[in-house]
Amino acid sequence: MTPATVLRTAVALAVLLAVVLVVTGVARVPVRREAVVAVGRAAVQLAAVAVVIAWVFAHPGAAWLYLVVMLAVAAWTAGRRVGLGRATVPALLLAVAAGTVTAVVPVVASGALALGAPTLLPFTAQIIGGTMAAASVTGLRLRDDTRGEWDVVEGWLALGATPRQAVAAHGRRAVARALAPGVDQTRAAGLVTLPGAFVGLLLGGASPAQAAQVQLLVLVGLLAAQAVAGVLTARLLATRLGTHRPV
Repeated sequence: MTPATVLRTAVALAVLLAVVLVVTGVARVPVRREAVVAVGRAAVQLAAVAVVIAWVFAHPGAAWLYLVVMLAVAAWTAGRRVGLGRATVPALLLAVAAGTVTAVVPVVASGALALGAPTLLPFTAQIIGGTMAAASVTGLRLRDDTRGEWDVVEGWLALGATPRQAVAAHGRRAVARALAPGVDQTRAAGLVTLPGAFVGLLLGGASPAQAAQVQLLVLVGLLAAQAVAGVLTARLLATRLGTHRPV
């Protein structure tokens, strides 16, 4: 990246951030400080990630280690979001890992994407991010619904249902809510918006057909991964949430 490109990017980012600050300031929306911090963190984190990924591309064997770290961070982040304590992190790690493997293995085994760090790493990273979101939303929704409708859960328990059976309906609803954004994104791809992978590939010089192929793999892979992660999260947390009312 040339100095001129860096300067132009900085100018564009400054203008965009100014828009956020002016609009939210005029509307008195209390997010101005958070927006500045978020942009600053994003810039630092992405710069650091760019350096790490460049190193991984130069040392392909390290890609697996990097992906393991991403899985661990995703599980930890989902655990914090769900808010049921550290004991749930292993269950969320299993859900995130299972969803990721479910999506990545068929794509690689079929040869749809080449088995190499430059292709496998970005694809898998997107899948991990999607499974983390699905696990977070499923767990959070299940926790809140169980807490808000504890009388329904107690009714099932009184009838002899197991804790898992008592929250089964809440779990199905939580998974459906977690999958809704992915389903909508897939349905609207190319009509309402051009998804990120598609745009990135076009900017990188790929043909529209190649960009469409990879984006379709990403979208459907995300749906598969999120379905597995969401269902596993609901199943693995059901016994705990159906045993006593979450606080």
